[in-house]
Amino acid sequence: MDYIKWIVLGIAVLMYVFVILFQSKKVWFTSIAAVLVVLLGIFLPDVIFTLPEGSSGFHSHIYALSHSVLEIINWNVILIYLGSMTIAALFLYSNVPSRIADGIINKSSNPGIAIVLILAMTGIISIFVENVATVLVMAPIALALSKKLKMNPTYFMIGLAVMSNLEGTATLVGDPPSMIFASYAGYNFNDFFIHEGRLSIFFIIQAGLLAGCIYFYFFFAKYRKEKIQVEKTDVISWVPFTILLVMIFGLAAVSFIPGDFPYTSGLFVFVLGLIALVWFYKSQKKSGKEVWELVKGLDWETIFFLLGIFVVVGAIQEAGLLEDFALFLSKICGGSKILGFIIILLVSVVISGFVDNVPYIIAMLPVAGSLAHVMGMNKELYMFALLIGSCLGGNLTPFGASANVVSMGILKKEGYPLKFSGWLKVAVPFTILTTGAAAVVLLLLWG
Repeated sequence: MDYIKWIVLGIAVLMYVFVILFQSKKVWFTSIAAVLVVLLGIFLPDVIFTLPEGSSGFHSHIYALSHSVLEIINWNVILIYLGSMTIAALFLYSNVPSRIADGIINKSSNPGIAIVLILAMTGIISIFVENVATVLVMAPIALALSKKLKMNPTYFMIGLAVMSNLEGTATLVGDPPSMIFASYAGYNFNDFFIHEGRLSIFFIIQAGLLAGCIYFYFFFAKYRKEKIQVEKTDVISWVPFTILLVMIFGLAAVSFIPGDFPYTSGLFVFVLGLIALVWFYKSQKKSGKEVWELVKGLDWETIFFLLGIFVVVGAIQEAGLLEDFALFLSKICGGSKILGFIIILLVSVVISGFVDNVPYIIAMLPVAGSLAHVMGMNKELYMFALLIGSCLGGNLTPFGASANVVSMGILKKEGYPLKFSGWLKVAVPFTILTTGAAAVVLLLLWG
């Protein structure tokens, strides 16, 4: 039924428009859209959601529909995000990142080098910790160093945001788009490093990191003068850092466990998060209220946003719209592998500069995979291009990623309100250089 495709497409388009226009209410719009497509499934059985045989009768039909909807939601991604957010919050509480940064400053030959190393460290932390959390832990360090240098912290803070967005793409636990990609492509933690005997997305992103560090080295050249010293931050505890390491190496080990159980990595990270909370409550002698405040402060908005998006995009896929779009793109590309690569990369960068990359990558991963299949080529080339473009493209504008918005908020609070043009001055060259470097390495490895 072609008219169903148009109805589902209309719901999805309206959802995206309202999410773009009213970012603060985006969970409401994704939830409403999810409810609408579920209602379509109730009144039009077997049109959007495929129901199992024997689901006759209203109650049986509702039960079967609920099962289909729950299967569409990627619970492994949800569990990994919940667990890693909890561990990240306690990692920030421990003061370990600040202590490491203090050591970098004291051992650097001059402030310019220290700034670049702190930005590189921001990227490295963001490999394993959510981007917003990374910016929050590194911001006090950047502000303190800026004060010592009598330097406007604006460009330093922009650097924190764009570097965290860059490296959040590198591993399975770095950012939601990577988790979503891993789920769709069937990647485990180790596949982000080596896949099918080739260097994978982690090493491709490091080309972007290198380009970004070189860019900031010349950007902050005027501060490569006298050496400075800072007092070392006292570490509250090394336990959260240990748990973080257990998560990283544990995910690598879980990758080798045979079997088809889809939630192994998610449950592992989630349980680690619970263990970290118990440590916070017992060992740090925190009250139940303090533990609740920490849990309440996690990024629940993204969790509920993801739930709604999974349902809507699942309906789009079930209706056959993604296959139609893949065929449309293949006609535009005219069978040219390079043209398809460029289109996916550039479109992803531009769209993600203005639109949240989570719904975009959920919708486009099957399109990129189908397009590669239609053109008879390795799907990794297009899916990696999509991942790189959608994650690095978020650096393009001050509202392209949550970390960017947080950085602007911190600057405003510190008395340095940021104009749109001020962001573009740093971010546009950074985005072009880092995306270009990663794209070249991607083509060399997977082209």
